[in-house]
Amino acid sequence: MEKVLVEIYIPVINQYYDVYLPLISKMYEIEELLAAAFSEISSGYFVASEDIVICEKNTGRIYDVNKSVMELDIRNGSKLMLI
Repeated sequence: MEKVLVEIYIPVINQYYDVYLPLISKMYEIEELLAAAFSEISSGYFVASEDIVICEKNTGRIYDVNKSVMELDIRNGSKLMLI
């Protein structure tokens, strides 16, 4: 399975994480997994909810949750934000 290495910023805890994302995974799957993981490792400061979104960090463009990482042209070194 091919993957890309991205940087994910979480503003509520002011932390950056490097994460591998499978190219064929849909963004809604990735949102769920990341929200659960970051909620756990942040000791409750980041709370997973139905309202979370993943967007491009520099532009704020919200990614379509029904598209895959490949379809969204997310590449190695992309900077994302989970809010």
